[in-house]
Amino acid sequence: MNAEKTWKPTNIQGVYRHKSGRLYSRVYCQGSDKWVALKTQVLEVAKARHLEIAVNYGLQAKTQAAAAEGRMTMGDCIRIYEEKVKAGFSLHGKGRQSRRRVAERTIQFRLELLRALLRSWPELPKLDVRKITPQDCERWADTYCQKQTRKDRTISANRFNNSVDTMRHLFEIAIKTSARHGNPASELGKLPVRPKMLTLPSRVQFLSFISVIRSGGGRFSRKCADYIEFLAYTGARKKEAAHVCWQDVDFDKGTILLSVTKNGRSRYVPMIAEARQLLERLKKQFCNRCPQAPVLQVREAQQAMDRASKRIAMKRITHHDLRHLFATVCIESGVDIPTVSRWLGHLDGGVLAMRTYGHLRDEHSRNSANKVHFGGLPEPARLVRDDPVPTLVS
Repeated sequence: MNAEKTWKPTNIQGVYRHKSGRLYSRVYCQGSDKWVALKTQVLEVAKARHLEIAVNYGLQAKTQAAAAEGRMTMGDCIRIYEEKVKAGFSLHGKGRQSRRRVAERTIQFRLELLRALLRSWPELPKLDVRKITPQDCERWADTYCQKQTRKDRTISANRFNNSVDTMRHLFEIAIKTSARHGNPASELGKLPVRPKMLTLPSRVQFLSFISVIRSGGGRFSRKCADYIEFLAYTGARKKEAAHVCWQDVDFDKGTILLSVTKNGRSRYVPMIAEARQLLERLKKQFCNRCPQAPVLQVREAQQAMDRASKRIAMKRITHHDLRHLFATVCIESGVDIPTVSRWLGHLDGGVLAMRTYGHLRDEHSRNSANKVHFGGLPEPARLVRDDPVPTLVS
C-alpha cells in the first residue's frame, strides 16, 4: 500500500498542500528551495501571499548577490524598488501591515515620482551606494526643491516630500542587504504642506447647480445630475459609486453598501432623506433591471459640472469636492465628526476629518458664534439700565 505523499501540488504554481492540509509556498532562492508556511487553507488567500513571498525572495536574492560582490549601485536599488512598487505591495508598515496592497493610481504616482527624481539627478543610477554622502543628498534636495513646473511655479510641497520619501526608500534597500550603513537621506528636511481651503457651494447654490445640469438638454444631462446628487448625498468616491448595484441598496434598513472602496474594506453609508428620494425615483425608472445592475448610468460628469458652474457664476468644484460637501453638511446638521468619519470610510477614528472639516463654512461659523455666550453680558432689554457688567474671574 503506497504511503500518502507529503506534498501535493495545487492548481496554483508554487503552492503545495501538506498532508496535514496546510498550504505552503515553495520558492527557489540562492540555489535551494525555501518552504514558507502560508498559514491558511484557502487557495485564494494562499495565492496572494505566495505572490508576495516570491517577490520578496526574488528581490532579496538580487540585492544580496550585488552586495556580496561589492558592486551594488543605486541603479540596482532603483530596479528593485520598481519591481516592488509594480507588485503593488505597501512600502510602509511592519508585519502583516506591509502586506496591504495599494491602489493602481498609487503605483503610477510612485513610478512618476521615481522618473522625476532620476531626471533631477541623472547620474544617480551609476553611483556606488556606499559613496553617496548626506551632502550629496542635500545638494539634490536644494536643486529639486527649486525645480520649475510647466506652470512656472516651484514644485509642490506634497510632491517634494514624497520624492524625499522615495529617496529614503532607495537607500533602505541597500541598508537591508548590508551594502551600506546609515541612510544619507534621513536628515533631509521637508516642506510644510498648506492645508487646502475648501470653497464649497451653499445648499441653495447646490440645488441651483443640479437644476442647471438636469436641464442642460444633453443626452446624459439627467444621468449626470443623478450621478452628482448621489455623490453629494452619500459621500462616496467616484470608484465606490461606480460599483453600487441595486442589490446594495436596502430601503428597509436605510443603508447603501459600498463594496469597492479605497482601503479595500466595504462599508455601509446611511440613506439620508435626499438620497432615499433619489434612489426611489431611479428605482421606478429602472424597475425591470436585475439586482446586479448598476444604480448609476454614468461614471463621471466633470464637463457638465464645469459648464453649470460658469453658468451660475459658482466656483468650480470637482467630484471629490462633492464628498467634502457631504461631510460639511453632515457636520453642520449636528452629526459628530467621528460618525461622519466612519461614513466616509476613514480608519483613523476622525483625525483626518477633524483636520479637514474642523473649520466649516463662514456662514455656519457666524451663526454658531452667535449662540456662544458666557452669561456675563446683559440681556438686550437690560442695556438701558445702569447695572454694572459682571466680570469673569479666572
